[in-house]
Amino acid sequence: MILFPAIDLKDGQCVRLKLGEMDQATVFNDDPAAQAASFETQGFEWLHVVDLNGAFAGKPVNGDAVDAIVSRVAMPVQLGGGIRDIATIDTWLEKGISRVIIGTAAVRDPDMVREACARYPGRIAVGIDARAGRVAIEGWAKSSELEVIELARRFEDAGVAAIIYTDIDRDGVLHGLNIESTLNLAGATNIPVIASGGLASLADIERLVQPDCAVLEGAITGRALYDGRLDAKQALSLINSAREAAAC
Repeated sequence: MILFPAIDLKDGQCVRLKLGEMDQATVFNDDPAAQAASFETQGFEWLHVVDLNGAFAGKPVNGDAVDAIVSRVAMPVQLGGGIRDIATIDTWLEKGISRVIIGTAAVRDPDMVREACARYPGRIAVGIDARAGRVAIEGWAKSSELEVIELARRFEDAGVAAIIYTDIDRDGVLHGLNIESTLNLAGATNIPVIASGGLASLADIERLVQPDCAVLEGAITGRALYDGRLDAKQALSLINSAREAAAC
């Protein structure tokens, strides 16, 4: 189980949205690179970064902020938002991003995802953001007719490194992860799944380290970490203890 702290970038700042609405953004840090360094110091193993402006624009927008983050930390960074073509994937991976997350393009151009996976084994993830069970695209601004599991199964044999599954209706509102839907997805695909949206407190971490959640690669935490509802030291200690117990 890996706990991914999230940095969502809007206009060069580190923010958190409520229910995916850009006009519901709370600024938590105007120096994303410093925030990334803080997460690394706290002991996190990976960093999850989203270019929110890029997700709406369909191309990278917060490039300077992402570059600053990559230059500041040694831990691997996974990045999503506005990644819609191979050239953009090439650029980010060459700049030091460890794993890129393809969202909208996974719906509209699945062949591109397959091409990217073949070119960069283990470095391509698919972001599946859902509202009421349907896949949302373009920064959550539009809904498709695709169901979550249907989209995931399209990439079963593509070599996708992970699926980041976000329940939009829970994102940023601290109502807890949608464990049931996340486990349903994990059970329906052989691709590792990362839970996202709604992680609220240590109770969510306690749920994630239960045996049935061992199928998950990890979970993403955002607002709860920023506003102090989730203590990083306690959360990471609980995860490490669970790992040690599983290894015995």
